[in-house]
Amino acid sequence: MKQRELAYDAFTENLLSRQISPGQFISQRELVALTGMSLGAVREMIPRLEADGLIRTVAQRGLQVLHVDMELIRNAFQLRIILEREAVRHFVAVVSDEEIATLRADHEAARAAAASGITPDILANAQRIDWDFHDRMIDMLDNDLIRTIYRTNAIKVRLIRNEDTRMLPELAVSVMDEHLAIITAIESRSPEAAENALLAHITSARQRAVRI
Repeated sequence: MKQRELAYDAFTENLLSRQISPGQFISQRELVALTGMSLGAVREMIPRLEADGLIRTVAQRGLQVLHVDMELIRNAFQLRIILEREAVRHFVAVVSDEEIATLRADHEAARAAAASGITPDILANAQRIDWDFHDRMIDMLDNDLIRTIYRTNAIKVRLIRNEDTRMLPELAVSVMDEHLAIITAIESRSPEAAENALLAHITSARQRAVRI
């Protein structure tokens, strides 16, 4: 992996872990310290961050990190719906029965664990299952262009969720229930039912984000 790609990954990790705050101004030297990469790698990374909408250059002030506002929420969730509607319909057609069974078992186990009492590990596992499920449907499209666009948008969606709507303990069970509704529709091999269940799930997430 090239140094600028490592720098990009380090930047997004710091952003999602809130070591870098949405809306903050940051210098190239600070990015070097945060990412642990060379100044050259940071300078090569910046055009990609700008192209992906994660930072912008403000005249006479420097680099500003993306901040969360209503426009970002609207745009990010609209793009998510466009991409995932296609993904879930394709997933219904191609996913194996064995993988569906594994998805159900993982979600039911995560739901049961969350219902019995939330711990940081249980919450982290539920969050991983949530993200992995959506990523897997996108990956099954086998389209690198869509995958790249989706991954960039997913960073923004997760940044929005980190603002005030990440999977909080009281949401873990309901999110697993929403996923299980999608899985039930996938089991029936109904693209329409799967799409409707997915839209209900994303709409719920968007409504939580709008209340930030």
